[in-house]
Amino acid sequence: MELNENAEADTSQVTDRRGSGGGLGGIPIPIGGLGGGIGGLVVLALLVIGGFVGGNTLFGGEGDNGNIEESCSTANPDRLKNADCRNLLYVNSIQAYWEKALPESFGEQYQQADTNFFSQAVSTGCGNADSGVGPFYCPQDDQVYIDLTFYNELANRFGADGEFAQPYVLAHEYGHHVQDLLGTEADVRRQMERDPGNQNALSVKLELQADCYAGVWAKHATETTSRSGKPIFKSITQADIDQALDAAAAIGDDAIQKKMGGSVDESKFTHGSSAQRKQWFTTGYQSGDPKSCNTFA
Repeated sequence: MELNENAEADTSQVTDRRGSGGGLGGIPIPIGGLGGGIGGLVVLALLVIGGFVGGNTLFGGEGDNGNIEESCSTANPDRLKNADCRNLLYVNSIQAYWEKALPESFGEQYQQADTNFFSQAVSTGCGNADSGVGPFYCPQDDQVYIDLTFYNELANRFGADGEFAQPYVLAHEYGHHVQDLLGTEADVRRQMERDPGNQNALSVKLELQADCYAGVWAKHATETTSRSGKPIFKSITQADIDQALDAAAAIGDDAIQKKMGGSVDESKFTHGSSAQRKQWFTTGYQSGDPKSCNTFA
């Protein structure tokens, strides 16, 4: 993977809230005893399907993008060595793709969603969160949240240390935003309310579709451009795609259950097995068509 050093980054698509705090506010995140950043991946459905227990609309600080604007300017020759800047460009690419693909594929206009960089804790439209939940999308405020130290957890604890694991994670979260815009998330929530016994199975379908959408973006990533029309990526190789697949496998429900020392219990799956996650990312990547991502069929 090679980013284009001449592609200007659109800092309006992220909010740096790492200095704004927010705290837990007494609303704990139920991570099922797993702890750590990966634990949040297991319960991401709780965030996507109706928010945290209690919920609130307190957002803490507004954030300050001054540092990102300076460090990620094309005037900085070292900007692509900065994880903030790389992730900002990933977000720009993902949203540039969906701005074209959503109306072309589904006849719906894309609405941008900010990504919030936070540290330790943050207040969201879905309630208060800490870094232990991992990256997540909140449908109540239409925003993505990530503590970038999550990537260290993904690499060091689960062995998914490839650079392309990072845009895969972000593309998955923006897949949830697409589901929100298309009404898929709301429809699944209603199905869960009607059939509580099928909640986990429905959650798996939702998550696998987000993986598929991530694969579709990866197929078209080199076609995405900055606001001035400069390509954001110079190249994406098969080795990069393999890194995304490694990340998908590392956070499969069965892989996490084994990592935590337990036995594999499919009835508790909320995101899908490693094989399923790899399969649906591959489906999206090979087809390049968001309509191929019907995991509910």
